[in-house]
Amino acid sequence: MNINHELLNYYIYKKLVSRKERDTILAECEKLNVSVRDYLIAKEYITETTELPALADYYAMPYVEIDMLDIDRSLFDLFTFGFMKKHKIIPVCFDRNGVLLVATGKPLNAHTISALASQFACKYDYVLVPPVQIDRYVDSISAVISTSMALNDLNSDNLGQQLSDDSKAGEEASTVSKEDDVINNPAVRLVDSIIKEAIPYRASDIHIEPFEKNVKVRYRIDGDLQNRAEFPIEAYSAICARLKIISGLNIAERRIPQDGRINLVIGGREYDFRVSTLPTVFGEKFVIRILDKTTFSFTRKDLGFSEEENVVVDKMLKRPHGIILLTGPTGCGKSTTLYSFLKEVNNPLVNIVTVEDPVEYTMLGVNQTQVNAKANMTFAVALRSILRQDPDIIMIGEIRDEETAEIAVRSAITGHIVFSTLHTNDAPGAILRLEDMGVEDYLVADALVGVIAQRLVKKLCPACKKKGRTNAREMEILGIDQPVTISRPNEQGCQFCNHTGYKGRTAIHEVMYINEAMRNSILTEKNLEVLRNLAIENGMTPLYESCKKLVLNGTTSIQELMTLNIE
Repeated sequence: MNINHELLNYYIYKKLVSRKERDTILAECEKLNVSVRDYLIAKEYITETTELPALADYYAMPYVEIDMLDIDRSLFDLFTFGFMKKHKIIPVCFDRNGVLLVATGKPLNAHTISALASQFACKYDYVLVPPVQIDRYVDSISAVISTSMALNDLNSDNLGQQLSDDSKAGEEASTVSKEDDVINNPAVRLVDSIIKEAIPYRASDIHIEPFEKNVKVRYRIDGDLQNRAEFPIEAYSAICARLKIISGLNIAERRIPQDGRINLVIGGREYDFRVSTLPTVFGEKFVIRILDKTTFSFTRKDLGFSEEENVVVDKMLKRPHGIILLTGPTGCGKSTTLYSFLKEVNNPLVNIVTVEDPVEYTMLGVNQTQVNAKANMTFAVALRSILRQDPDIIMIGEIRDEETAEIAVRSAITGHIVFSTLHTNDAPGAILRLEDMGVEDYLVADALVGVIAQRLVKKLCPACKKKGRTNAREMEILGIDQPVTISRPNEQGCQFCNHTGYKGRTAIHEVMYINEAMRNSILTEKNLEVLRNLAIENGMTPLYESCKKLVLNGTTSIQELMTLNIE
């Protein structure tokens, strides 16, 4: 039996592939002259991530997440970053017998083994890790080194004054004579490194802030700002000029805020960087929002919806008309959840039109419109035009005023499905917020299908989190009588979570479905607490209870539960 047949049988045994498709797959592989593994990945039977645990068993190799490895970075001198990314390998460490442990995403690949042997002669042992994790780790190390080198150049003697003079001369001439001079300029290299380094760090925003004597660079990672670098204030004019040039802003204008954008391809992915400037006492502050345009593939499971919540959301999405609202503070992922809903309902039989400020992700088959205040293209103006475009489904980025609220609700009543967001603390609060905006209660009761409140909580780092029994205070917070085991953040953290104790975030939800009892209450009840209690009686799980479940299963910490202040 050749390797193709044997590997396919193993995938069938692991239930990655159906047995009835075996002969068809083998025939297609022979016809196309490709391996079973390459065919299954191309046809999306498997992914590189889902197949690795099965391959680990098949090759009798350990399978781990890269976060769990204690990597000796001095070994990076043995191989170039390009070599590691091409062959999907990372040297981890030497054991006491002189065997080099290598993390690989291509198990027992002949080309990889041959390349390793030609690069460095020794005995090798292997562990399997997802290839995407190797790429991100190598990118992060490369970016850190690049930023450090650029910072060293900026901090060298007299260079700050030189950069300041160069930027002034550049503003007067507004042209550059030599492309190589631009590429090798320390300010250019620093800006490039700061932007590229933010990607593997999973930063959502970059803050570049001028002060009296220096400039600070901070990344927002998992909701918190973390210091990344500092450089002399003398070099800041060159940094400002570079950022404005690549984001299409007016270099000469320093008195008013400006907005621009940068489009870059980093590591084979297309990123959109939204650049915002704000004049401050010591110069213009830059905030750069990072959006990955090519990897929007979130599902409800990825976004943290439980099985019980998904049942209710399914009922909402199947309604033929009505308004579905997402609520929560700024930056809690409301737009991402809305996009995942649009992805589910998007099909050739419906006309979907959106009004956004700004359009964050482009979606195939969806007509997306961007608000433009300067051209008087507001949410309300755009909505009136959209209603003449024969829409089936309308998505409004945010209901900000009475006029938009009125049009949205009436659109829902007249046979359209409407998705939108509101800023309220919880799901029942959306009812009173709409009424405060001037929408009559009978219209709210008739139009509203459901409300989903959402928050983001930080996840404990899987590499360094600690387990322990609850004390009396923690038991009181969790509302339990007997001690249980929960996880806590490591105070020192580790290199994989940037010494914070947390890595990544997940969403918690409060899903309120508007049934007949809720509709009647909307008409008669104006007390938020009464509406909230009725929603809980009808099956809504409060945000606080949703977060408690994540504390008890070890996903997040009790500190996150207390910080949310959503009881």
